[in-house]
Amino acid sequence: MLVEMTELLGRQIYSPDGRLVGEVDNLVVSVEESKLDGLYVVESSPMLVEDSRPINVPYRWVSAVNDVILLKFFPKRVSLKKGAPADEDDADASADTR
Repeated sequence: MLVEMTELLGRQIYSPDGRLVGEVDNLVVSVEESKLDGLYVVESSPMLVEDSRPINVPYRWVSAVNDVILLKFFPKRVSLKKGAPADEDDADASADTR
């Protein structure tokens, strides 16, 4: 089943163990490669992402797309690297896959 990229906006994303990661707010597209690179989530789950920070879920982690989006991988907890500035303008947040 083919899905228009714009149809992904607003769909809920679930981790492999069924926890809500968040809702798709925008798409990250590689124009040069003509492919979808990621799903951008503005308000992520505070249970999965430190401070409910915005995240980009790589599209390669997607397992299935239907009424919701199921992931085949998601870290147990996403947090800033130790020593990284907390201000988004100073540095990018990184995933800690402990």
